[in-house]
Amino acid sequence: MYRILVLVYGVVSYVVFFLTFLYAIGFVGNIYVSKTIDSGVAGPFWQALLVNVLLLGIFAIQHSVMARPGFKAWWTKIIPASIERSTYVLLTNGALILMYWKWQPMTDVVWNVDGGAFGTVLIVLFWFGWALVLLSTFMINHFDLFGLRQVYLNLKRKPYTDLKFTTAFAYKFIRHPLLLGFIIAFWAAPVMTTGHLLFAAVTTVYMLIAIRLEEKDMVDAFGETYQKYRREVPMLIPTGRRSSSSE
Repeated sequence: MYRILVLVYGVVSYVVFFLTFLYAIGFVGNIYVSKTIDSGVAGPFWQALLVNVLLLGIFAIQHSVMARPGFKAWWTKIIPASIERSTYVLLTNGALILMYWKWQPMTDVVWNVDGGAFGTVLIVLFWFGWALVLLSTFMINHFDLFGLRQVYLNLKRKPYTDLKFTTAFAYKFIRHPLLLGFIIAFWAAPVMTTGHLLFAAVTTVYMLIAIRLEEKDMVDAFGETYQKYRREVPMLIPTGRRSSSSE
């Protein structure tokens, strides 16, 4: 019964992730959902700025701290290792849901190319970015990334084994296609408001910082194999040439 409950917990966490991911598309794109990045009546600028930066900070801290190996080692002394990833996914999406709920609109327009040829290009890029995000998760291991593999192995009484380092599909050309997808989707807005610009700018800076943290962990885990990958494959822009060692 315990193993079944662990499986149910993992599946529920995954369903919450997938619904939150779909909501994110509507939230950022101002489509389909009732509460979006620009919906509602704008209040005082500085109040909205403070609240939104705080919401983004809550997400960034939770997402980064819980992903660090040292935190995981401590955390799995408190909770079973089989649900560590599912719990991380659940809490990450909790931080996102909080942001969707409490986000304050900042509706002054920075640019508006809606209806024109450039606006159409941005719409295409918006959908391309989200598609790249989702597909990138399958290029590594979608089910391990979101905790389903862990709870399934626990159900089968099989020990968890770390994934091998692989560079499938887009990972052959850039090291972080998933994050590139987010950056494209966040910036590809035919109508860019100050609130959307704040969201895109802060999340982009956060992702660039997160890359440094993640790659340090990858070097610790895979050593020279990952160092060689860093030297040969660009970080975010597929230049077709070896990346600089400073990346």
